[in-house]
Amino acid sequence: MTTPNLNLNDTKVVRAWTMFDWANSVYSLVITSAIFPVYYNAVTTTETSGDIVSFLGWEVRNTVLQSFALSFSFLVIAPLLPLLSGMADYTGNKKPYMKFFVYVGGLACCGLFFFTGPENLVWGITCFTLASIGYAGSIVFYDAYLPEIVSPDKYDLTSAKGYSMGYFGSVILLIVNLVMIIFWESFYFPSEAMATRFSFLMVGVWWIGFSQITFKRLPDNPFNRPASRKVLLNGYYELRKVWQSLGEYPNLKMYLWAYFFFNMGVQTIMYLAASFGAKELKLESTKLIATVLIIQLVGSLGARLFANLSSQRGNRFSLVVMILIWIVICAAAYLVTHEFEFYALAFVVGMVMGGIQSLSRATYSKLIPSGTIDHASYFSFFDVTFNLSIVGGTFCYGMVEQITGSMRTSALVLMSFFIIGLALLSQVKVTNKAGSSN
Repeated sequence: MTTPNLNLNDTKVVRAWTMFDWANSVYSLVITSAIFPVYYNAVTTTETSGDIVSFLGWEVRNTVLQSFALSFSFLVIAPLLPLLSGMADYTGNKKPYMKFFVYVGGLACCGLFFFTGPENLVWGITCFTLASIGYAGSIVFYDAYLPEIVSPDKYDLTSAKGYSMGYFGSVILLIVNLVMIIFWESFYFPSEAMATRFSFLMVGVWWIGFSQITFKRLPDNPFNRPASRKVLLNGYYELRKVWQSLGEYPNLKMYLWAYFFFNMGVQTIMYLAASFGAKELKLESTKLIATVLIIQLVGSLGARLFANLSSQRGNRFSLVVMILIWIVICAAAYLVTHEFEFYALAFVVGMVMGGIQSLSRATYSKLIPSGTIDHASYFSFFDVTFNLSIVGGTFCYGMVEQITGSMRTSALVLMSFFIIGLALLSQVKVTNKAGSSN
């Protein structure tokens, strides 16, 4: 075996790694959570058809189509990631794969600039889907770098720093976009819709542009693996090796099952919160975007808060606390009737949103077998679980809304996912690779 070239805890490398959260989080905020859902609902709701749209001859509610588009994107990427990660581990270089998905996602966001309404709905949904694929595809390689740049005792804090950077960066761009949309005439846009579409273009440029900082600093081949022409075949063998090893770590498998269920709820709420406020509470677009802004601002605080809690009480304890709070959130969402109740709920969502995402990633890093060099392959199973949970969550949410005509009922379905995740997590033992366990 070749000698690893790991430079752990290098400040510049860690900062560059966290900058990727700064770069790509604008997609998850502006495109999936805030401005695009509001814009999408507005341009696809008409006086003649209401919220019913025609997509490739299929008559469906606009928000249901959005949910299914998300489900489809993550369903497409889920089977590809393990193989790609196996190839990345075999060659030792994750960066080219990471770059590919960033450029796909960023350019797709730019493509949303040309989405104007029902007349080119196919184009809009296609770009929305490709942007989602780009985001999901890049994350697995990004996450896999964590055990290669910091020591185990710094997993929780570094992961939290990444999410904090993501929240701050996305909030900055969201505020710029919001000001630009509200005061569109002052920015010499011909319409508010044009200003909104320009924000999608800015997301793509921001995502691709700031990712260059990450690409410049992250190591190319930290384990000095030799180049090979049989990348696809050996990537498959690398993946199979990791898959077989999972049988030796039942604790790791149980955590993946727990993560699958509670992340179904987390991601679905994140993606569809704005749509819930628009349809169930009839909130104006500026109020919806302000709500998402609250979530982002509080999210950074939540990530740091629960990282500190985990250092004192352990990862599992912190995750259990957050899941219990999520259960209460789902119950409250079913009952909420006033916009101020919605704002209060958004504050609580923000506190646990950043914390649970950050700590979930850090916890998985601690459960990966010590001494392995197949980080991308191991993280591919984490991210496949992530992607499939979104597929399941958004699909179930959309189906329940399509059947019942109400997004409130869907909130109760999400609550059941959190309860199952909590039950499974209670059986997981998390060991700090430095010694103690919880």
